[in-house]
Amino acid sequence: MEDEEETKQILKILKALKQASQQLQTNPQEADNTTESDSSSSSAIKALLDLDTESDSLLSSDPNLSNLSHHISDLKILISSLHKSKVNHGRIKSFLTRRVKSHEITRVAEIIESEIQDWIDRESIMNLTSQLQQIRSRADLLESAGSSSSQYEEEMNHTSQLQQIRSTNLLESSGSSSSSYEEEDIIEKLSLFHDRLSQGFNINLQDLLLKSNIFSELEFLLCNCNVSQRVREKAGYALKEVVLFNKDVFVGQVLMGQTIKSLVSVDSLCSLEVLISLIRAIRSPLVDVIESVGGISKVISYLNSDDLALKISSLKVMAMDCILEIAYFGRKEAIESMLNCELIKKLVQLQRSELGGDLIDLGKAQLKEAEVEAEAEEEDKGNNKMKKKKRGYGEKRYLERHPFASCVARFGVQLEVGEGLRQREKRGFKQEILKKIREACDTDAEAATIVAEVLWGSSP
Repeated sequence: MEDEEETKQILKILKALKQASQQLQTNPQEADNTTESDSSSSSAIKALLDLDTESDSLLSSDPNLSNLSHHISDLKILISSLHKSKVNHGRIKSFLTRRVKSHEITRVAEIIESEIQDWIDRESIMNLTSQLQQIRSRADLLESAGSSSSQYEEEMNHTSQLQQIRSTNLLESSGSSSSSYEEEDIIEKLSLFHDRLSQGFNINLQDLLLKSNIFSELEFLLCNCNVSQRVREKAGYALKEVVLFNKDVFVGQVLMGQTIKSLVSVDSLCSLEVLISLIRAIRSPLVDVIESVGGISKVISYLNSDDLALKISSLKVMAMDCILEIAYFGRKEAIESMLNCELIKKLVQLQRSELGGDLIDLGKAQLKEAEVEAEAEEEDKGNNKMKKKKRGYGEKRYLERHPFASCVARFGVQLEVGEGLRQREKRGFKQEILKKIREACDTDAEAATIVAEVLWGSSP
């Protein structure tokens, strides 16, 4: 408990110190005004300088912060030199000295910020990994106790042991206050982890990710059906950011692990969103994995519901986006799997629904309502360029309200321009699609319209 409190105290100090170092990088001359100004920025820099004497024992207690204390001492010396050079203000030598000192202050401030960020990253990843490992340990213990209980269920001690372990599985959806607290805590940590990775590549952060083996812990959390769906979704987002952080390092773990199978099994918008991002990042190899685990039929099944409720409609739209990405990157086996799942028939039905339509016949009458809304939101300057912009905006608004408009043709376009098929395979699939369109349409007129879109292309 004392270590936890000390860590929180250090973290609070370091965040203030990081803010001050950022201010020094932006304006190193601010250090010269610390004795005269009472501004918030000067106060932060004063706190940075006082930290060396007031909190030296606190920082020295952590070996990872020993270098930081030295850099703060160096910064204090540089700022003192900058103050002394101000006495001779106006001389050329003094001017050059101040420029050099300002540059050195900026450099040291950058080092201090980097050291602080490394410490924060190290602590946050260690804490998150430790918590995930505890969840894994509890899950393993629960599994072993369950197996033992099934073998000796006549013995009451095994039953009580199982109940006791289940009561400590705080992430299981039991509705208890302790369960809710830990769930919110780990969701917050996963969100912070996600945000940190989204800031871009950092070599020190990559070393921490590899040493902590956090990928496998996140994957276990995603695959664990005993945790709540919210936690699994956050784990999926975190895994996605780990992969995007450095595809060269982490792609192999995605392709060989259980990540994709678990994402497909989680029926939610978040899992489909993560899946789409991974498809765009890893491309054809990931589509191969999706096809191998039966994920293509699962994604297509989201299109089956006739319910127009907002949640169901959003899930269907996200599934449609996922299908289009698979069509673009998918190889022959993946496309065959999609067509065997009666995808074309489902797309024809969606295009026929209230959320569908035909972009090829989209005329002035259909665009009028959307253009009126566009005119209400933007000022009309009366030039041709603005009118074209409004028409494009009106079409975009129409597609937002009719996400399955010309969805058959859009699927065909993705196959045509995609990178997963050879030209000969593209021609063969196009003929098969045209055949399935004629079989799925109720009237010749409907078939003629959709076939024309596919033949000529109709992408938004």
